[in-house]
Amino acid sequence: MLFRDERWPDGTPCWVDLMVPDRTAAAQFYQSLLGWDIQFGGAETGFYGMAQLAGRPVAGVGETPPGQKGMPAVWTTYLGVSDVDKAVAAIIEAGGRIVAPPMDVMEEGRMAIATDPTGAAFGLWQAGRHFGTQVTLAPGALAWNECMSRDYATAKAFYGDVFGYSFGDMSNEEFTYATLDVDGRPVGGLGQATGTDYEPGWMLYFWTADADAAAARIPELGGTVVSAPVDTPFGRMLMAKDNQGAGFQLMAPNEQSGTQEGWGA
Repeated sequence: MLFRDERWPDGTPCWVDLMVPDRTAAAQFYQSLLGWDIQFGGAETGFYGMAQLAGRPVAGVGETPPGQKGMPAVWTTYLGVSDVDKAVAAIIEAGGRIVAPPMDVMEEGRMAIATDPTGAAFGLWQAGRHFGTQVTLAPGALAWNECMSRDYATAKAFYGDVFGYSFGDMSNEEFTYATLDVDGRPVGGLGQATGTDYEPGWMLYFWTADADAAAARIPELGGTVVSAPVDTPFGRMLMAKDNQGAGFQLMAPNEQSGTQEGWGA
C-alpha cells in the first residue's frame, strides 16, 4: 500500500465517484466487497460520501439529486488538470461538449463534467484541499482507468489535443489499444470498443486480492458478474455490475503480472 499526498500530474485519472439512487445500498455493497469505510457528509455536501482505506480517500459515493432520479447508476473518472477553465476551453475547441460547467466544490477543488466527441463522459478535477485518491497498490484502491471508444481515431486525436498525451501502442491483430502516457509514464488507456457487455466510455478497475473470491461474493451482495475472472498479462480480471447496475472491473495480481511492489503492505 502506497500513499500520495500531492496533486496528480495533469491528465492523470486522479479520482472516481459513483452516483446512485440509493447511497446506503451502495455503501453496503462496496464496503463488503472492497473493504471501504464510507463516511457521508451533511446536506451541504449533498450527502456525498468519501470511501477510505487506511483513513485515506480512494473514491466518492453520491446520491442522484431528487430532480434526476431517473438517471442510471454510473461511475465517473476524473482527469486531473491545473486549470479547469482552460481545460474546458480546450475540450470545446477539440469537439467535445461540456455537460456541467466549472464549479467550485467548497475549498476542496474545482470541477467540470464533459464528453469527448464520441460521447464518452469524464470529469475534470482541479485540486484544492482534495488531491484525489491517496492510496495505490492495495486491495480496494483504484488500479486502472481506460476509455473504450467505438471511434478510436477520433478519441485518440481528442485526448492527445486536450491533455497532451503521448501514446504507447499495444495493438495487435485482435485489438486496438494504446496507453495514455504523461511524462513517459502510462496513466490510463484508450481502446477500440468491441462487444456489447458495456456501453463504450470510461471504465475503471479496482484492485482485489482474489478475483475469484470477489466473483463469488458479488452475487451475494446483489450485484452481477458480467464476465468471469480471466488471466491476462496484467492480472486476473473480471467485469461486474453493482447492486444498482453501475459497471466496474476488478483486477488481482497473478503469475503473469507478478506481485506488485508494496502490494497490500
